Amino acid sequence: MRQGLQLKISQQLTMTPQLQQAIRLLQLSTLELRQEMIEQLYNNPLLEMDEDSSSETAPETPQSSQSITETSQKNIADSDTAQEKQPDDEQNSDYEWSEQIPQDLPVDANWDDVYTPPTNTNSGGEVNLEQVYQVTESFQGHLEWQLNLTPFSDRDREIAAAFIDSIDSSGFIDNDLFDVTAHIQHDDPEEKIQEDELIAVLHRLQQFDPPGVFARNIRECLLIQLNQMAAQTEYLKSAIHLTSGYLEDIASIDNTRLAKKAALSADELQGALLLIRSLNPRPGEALNSNAIDYIVPDAYVEKISGRWKVQLNDSNMPRLRINDAYSGLIKRSDNSDENQFLKDNLAEARWFLRSIESRNETLMRVAMTIVDLQQGFLDYGPVAMKPMVLSDIATKLELHESTISRVTTSKYLATPQGIYELKYFFSSHVGTSAGGECSSTAVCAILKEMIGAEQSAKPLSDNKLTSLLEEQGIQVARRTVAKYRESMGIPSSSQRKRF
Repeated sequence: MRQGLQLKISQQLTMTPQLQQAIRLLQLSTLELRQEMIEQLYNNPLLEMDEDSSSETAPETPQSSQSITETSQKNIADSDTAQEKQPDDEQNSDYEWSEQIPQDLPVDANWDDVYTPPTNTNSGGEVNLEQVYQVTESFQGHLEWQLNLTPFSDRDREIAAAFIDSIDSSGFIDNDLFDVTAHIQHDDPEEKIQEDELIAVLHRLQQFDPPGVFARNIRECLLIQLNQMAAQTEYLKSAIHLTSGYLEDIASIDNTRLAKKAALSADELQGALLLIRSLNPRPGEALNSNAIDYIVPDAYVEKISGRWKVQLNDSNMPRLRINDAYSGLIKRSDNSDENQFLKDNLAEARWFLRSIESRNETLMRVAMTIVDLQQGFLDYGPVAMKPMVLSDIATKLELHESTISRVTTSKYLATPQGIYELKYFFSSHVGTSAGGECSSTAVCAILKEMIGAEQSAKPLSDNKLTSLLEEQGIQVARRTVAKYRESMGIPSSSQRKRF
């Protein structure tokens, strides 16, 4: 073999930084895109806020948004009117002050005898300060606040603090009490913490708010809440009796057998069960301040003149443009570092704005295609959902399936049926007796309606549900019905049965 040089022409796709940025912007949600635009605005001097476009009329929004805007404008007008009247009120108050208070006061005069300050009256009743100001911000902080208000010895307070640190979000102590206090060291071996000492501190902590905290299991949590009720509470003894010895049987569907086993009458059993079900098995969750993430739809769809129309939600998006002053400085023909810096940032700003436009255009096309194919869902709900996969949208728009997947990730569409993720509209299909196809989402909706309309004493089994679906022309296996039922969190027919 002999070595030699050879020329070859080929094409290949190179992932440039600009292309990587465009792909990344394509899969960002509205909130993430807004954060990215603000970050680029701060980092790139060639970008600036477009104040002119922001003052223009915003795109049409749903009626609820319009009513909220009108209400806010009315409130602003009322506040302006109140501010206009404020100087007159101040003049009147100064006049009353000068008229009521004499210039020279006696040496032994009491200020309260001369001037009585006006008292603010609340027409709505007495203000509950506990509802206005929040003392603590977390569940542990709420327990520590109660610990500081409870008399404890230094040793017991140290044990109680260890228990508070080990409590979980539901209000339970899952670990062993000795393991929780293992870090507490004492020089004298005789001062080693005893079990009865831990139990005594734990019982005092179990009287804290909310009722049921510092329990070691569900039974203890429910008993703590029952024991804190008034003694004259109806069916209290029966509820304590059931919780203590028959907690596992409470979920049983056969109340007759449970009443016979617990030696209670039917009325006592029903009253005790109602009392037990009114308790909170997870008392700590009520005080856990979990941050709530609100969904901001990326697009709206509404019916106008008998046709469904899609509109992107850009109401909260900053409008960016190229800074004319800085871009004009680039016209200089010098090759200084400052001019090269402006050129690089100008190219980056133009590519960023072009990528945002491409992202919005692709999102709009995908949303319009989904709405066009799923008009039955918009009119009648999930029952009329059609089977659809990524390749259906990719074929119509002549795009790759990976692009459709990126566009539909973390994107939400506000419809008359509710706010849904774009991926919700994609589902597999099952066959029908007529040779057609039915969406799995529609089958789940039909199953949910059937189970919701069943008799509690005679719930529909999976075989019966399969037969009912076959009567409607939908051919599914029994295991498929069981899979759909479990995916919706619906228990089996034996667990749904009520006597």
